[in-house]
Amino acid sequence: MVKIIKQTASMQTRDRVRLDADIYRPDTDEKLPILLMRQPYGREIASTVVYAHPRWYAAQGYIVVIQDVRGRGTSQGEFDLFTHEVTDGLDTIDWVSQLPGSTGKVGMYGFSYQGMTQLYTAAHQPECLKAIAPAMVAYDLYTDWAYENGAFCLFANLAWAIQLAGETARLQGDEAAYLELRAASRNLPLNGSIPANPELMRKLAPNSFYHQWLNNPNPNTEYWQQRSPKYFLANVDLPMLHIGGWFDPYLRGTLNLYQAMVAQTKQPQHLLVGPWAHLPWGRKLGAVDYGIEAQNPIDDIQIRWFNHWLKDQDTGLLQEAPLSLFEMGSNQWREFDSLPDNQQIYYLASDGQASIREDSGMLWKYEATLNISPHELLDTNLSQTIIEFEPNTDILVHDPWRPVPALGGHSAYPSGSFDRSALDCRSDVLTYTSAPLESDLHLAGAITLEIYCTAENSSFDLCAVLSTVNSDNAVFNFTQGYIRVVTSDLNTNLIKIPLQATCMCIAAGKSLRLSLSAACFPAYPVNPGNGKLAYESRLLDESVITLLIHSGDNHPSRLMMNFSTK
Repeated sequence: MVKIIKQTASMQTRDRVRLDADIYRPDTDEKLPILLMRQPYGREIASTVVYAHPRWYAAQGYIVVIQDVRGRGTSQGEFDLFTHEVTDGLDTIDWVSQLPGSTGKVGMYGFSYQGMTQLYTAAHQPECLKAIAPAMVAYDLYTDWAYENGAFCLFANLAWAIQLAGETARLQGDEAAYLELRAASRNLPLNGSIPANPELMRKLAPNSFYHQWLNNPNPNTEYWQQRSPKYFLANVDLPMLHIGGWFDPYLRGTLNLYQAMVAQTKQPQHLLVGPWAHLPWGRKLGAVDYGIEAQNPIDDIQIRWFNHWLKDQDTGLLQEAPLSLFEMGSNQWREFDSLPDNQQIYYLASDGQASIREDSGMLWKYEATLNISPHELLDTNLSQTIIEFEPNTDILVHDPWRPVPALGGHSAYPSGSFDRSALDCRSDVLTYTSAPLESDLHLAGAITLEIYCTAENSSFDLCAVLSTVNSDNAVFNFTQGYIRVVTSDLNTNLIKIPLQATCMCIAAGKSLRLSLSAACFPAYPVNPGNGKLAYESRLLDESVITLLIHSGDNHPSRLMMNFSTK
């Protein structure tokens, strides 16, 4: 067994701030490359919620450095979310590359904040940084992390802000604040006058990033541009192993980063996406067991990745397909050279009672034109889709007193797939269900919903959830999307909702269901209906919102899904 030596060491940044790190190294005279992680949660944790311990990585023949970022753990300075990570990252890379016993070659790994520090450090591509493995990150901090299609990501942002504020209180020895924040983390404070702007955060964390995110609802401001990796990475050409999860709230950032790097770099870009939430990464999530193949393989894959780039070992990596996607449903990994671009279209149709009856709203597959009613189609096993059908309108009434709650998906906790059949029985949820599939449908990649909608309010939200319907009528969600719409045009509008990308096999005999609602609380704030933004929306001002969802020849609302051939 390899003996691992641990030591604590410090460096100084260019502005003379001390940053502390734990260094793990094998007891050997051999010069070794370095793996670096920079994180804000206390370096002893070292992202072991999803990765093997640094001692394990060191035992594979690396010097592993786990550093507290500025103002966290025992490092000096003031913590300011993402603000100092470019310069501090460059200073750290220069320091670790000169550690005794190192080859000078550096790789970085880590997820979430630890993934973001990799991107900031890579901004000027220091020569000694040879490869990185960013997991679950934002490419554009506004669109990929803080907001989703204009809607503030309330649950994820507030829960994270309370966690970081609690750590700040702990470091400052403020026990009263720490205990209050810890209690709030177990029961988010969402019932104040302005739900998205809790008094607790204003009182105990006045300097939190949360206030900046909430009060900067415009993506084109200097605040977002100064902190979004996409503005730093324009000239970077670096091998990257991109890691994501189908139920991770930041999957769109992982995919956007991957696609941007493929377009601009010559160095290999590999992408792996598992059936995971932000954490944990394992075979079980929500109410589903995805099988032994879904167990976390990332540690072994990262060692192969870094052995190739930092040790010049031929691990066979470049002979493999660059995309490894876990296909839910079949519960197996699938390899792709690129994301599929074949498209399957389903049209929405209804007799006007999709909020009341499960057999009223239909998804009709685009294949052929048949003269058959929605109810007749439901009673058959036909796979053909009607594209000539009578115009119809479903009425969706949202009551802010009892908003549709979040259940699983990527935007709330617990994440993942759950039986939502009871939720679909609510009268403020429209459901559109296909006939049972005649053959397996392998979805892979982007999904977009186009809805023709008329609103009586100047602002409204739409939540779209895709599920499978089993023979026993259990309904399990597998992807969803959300959008906030602000309009001065009260006529019918075409609204495009991008859903979370997915890789899903819907087996023959199962049906596909689309569920539509005007809320998904507390994943996102309840829209008050008056055009006010989250930071100013008072509970007292919330109003009932009535939406008309149109389908038919004149308003062909439709679902467009990328699929792969098996």
